[in-house]
Amino acid sequence: MNVDFPYAVDGRGRTAVVEDDPHIRDMIEQVLFTSPGERVNRPTFGCGLLELVFEPNSEELAAATQLRVHGALQEWLGDVIEVQDVTVSAVDAQLTVTVIYLVRETQQHRLAEFRHPEVAP
Repeated sequence: MNVDFPYAVDGRGRTAVVEDDPHIRDMIEQVLFTSPGERVNRPTFGCGLLELVFEPNSEELAAATQLRVHGALQEWLGDVIEVQDVTVSAVDAQLTVTVIYLVRETQQHRLAEFRHPEVAP
């Protein structure tokens, strides 16, 4: 069991925990939405994805962003997952990142989609 992200308290008043698959998704989310320099003891952690939200939208920016995200995930989570594909799209004011990856321990393929800002369904 792993500590849930973002930190939460369960119904018993204890730290909420999750299984491995949701925990891996949480770790990917942390890499994506953490800016380098944001963590004191790990100043290079993250990929600075949110900084790119305000850049002019173009094919070049999308390609650079995909490479940046792929590289950051391989650097920080390469021992846990194998990134197979990253898709980044910006529509209006919402950034969507789709990551297809292989969980190294179980050899299972997973797809995770992240949106910023998150909108209610």
